[in-house]
Amino acid sequence: MAKDGPNWDGLLKWSLAHSDGTSSNRNLSEEDRRWFMEAMQSKSVDVVKRMKEITLVMQTPEQVLESQGVTPADIEDLLDELQEHVEAIDMANDLHSIGGLVPLLGYLKNTHANVRAKAAEVVTTIVQNNPRSQQLVMEANGFEPLLSNFTSDPDVTVRTKALGAISSLIRHNKPGIAAFRLGNGFAALRDALGSGNVRFQRKALNLIHYLLHENSSDGSIVSDLGFPRIMLHLASSEDAEVREAALRGLLELARNKIDGNTGRLCEDDEILKQVLEERVNGISLMSPEDLGAAREERQLVDSLWNACYNEPSSLRDKGLLVLPGEDSPPPDVASKHFEPPLRAWAARPDAGKNPGTEKKQAPLLLGLGPAPEAANVQGTSSGEVNGDEHNTTST
Repeated sequence: MAKDGPNWDGLLKWSLAHSDGTSSNRNLSEEDRRWFMEAMQSKSVDVVKRMKEITLVMQTPEQVLESQGVTPADIEDLLDELQEHVEAIDMANDLHSIGGLVPLLGYLKNTHANVRAKAAEVVTTIVQNNPRSQQLVMEANGFEPLLSNFTSDPDVTVRTKALGAISSLIRHNKPGIAAFRLGNGFAALRDALGSGNVRFQRKALNLIHYLLHENSSDGSIVSDLGFPRIMLHLASSEDAEVREAALRGLLELARNKIDGNTGRLCEDDEILKQVLEERVNGISLMSPEDLGAAREERQLVDSLWNACYNEPSSLRDKGLLVLPGEDSPPPDVASKHFEPPLRAWAARPDAGKNPGTEKKQAPLLLGLGPAPEAANVQGTSSGEVNGDEHNTTST
């Protein structure tokens, strides 16, 4: 039985046969041109129409969806597809105009943890490096459920995803940062550091570093809340990314103190020195391969030692700061964490897809009673950041 839809294998073979350099260029016949265009158009998706269809589902009460056989897993699949569409900044901004933003934010309060977590992921994509959508989410009171999920959701994955969304929402967003401070966000970050979940810790440490970098006066807040001691403990974490993120935050606090602010990091001088000496010893025992991977950690340890004690660390004397083959200028260990990632670069849906493991298409079922077969109006999706995750992007 022939497959429905275009013959993609045939299209690939035809393309290769006419672009491998073994034959001269020629004009397409009208028949070839028509076949090619029909094949491509049949695979295309009207993204706005599709987003409107997803919006209709999000606007439908949960009880009605359940009566139609729509499961939480189906909703996750729809949100997954929506996330792919809003990778494009225009589509992200259009979501509000077609009525989809408010019901999406409503999913942050869904009774199912996986749906709450996925909704936060979609919000992250929408607001990332997008001032217009940041403003729209703030105006739609989207910050409040995100903060609530971050601070008090019983599911640590939901808390982690909500923190990721908050990080993207308040980045370069003064009203968002102000709301975070007023919402006791720093206390919630302290709780995240003590959670024992490395992904949660990474995201919290990265946001702390960003906030300290943007406003050095926040150093007094984090010091008063006891962050330095917690970060000193995390600087010895078994997770390399947690160690680096903790050292990065400690370095920012140390620089704040040098600038005359109240970071007060070096009040724990003996503990700090002990932690740094342990890291130097740990680095000294690394294999050559691990040393190469720990380049940023080596630089952070030396920079922090120099910031607090006005002298280079023993890593320099041991020849471990710059290894043979590495460029002499030390790597920039901070700016990459503030450089906006390219939207949509990671949205390459067909890469690495295995037809045997693809998610089934989630039904778009509206109205009461059993869903007729014709109610399936779902199109085909056109296409995972942090991040920590990313990231992007995984964290």
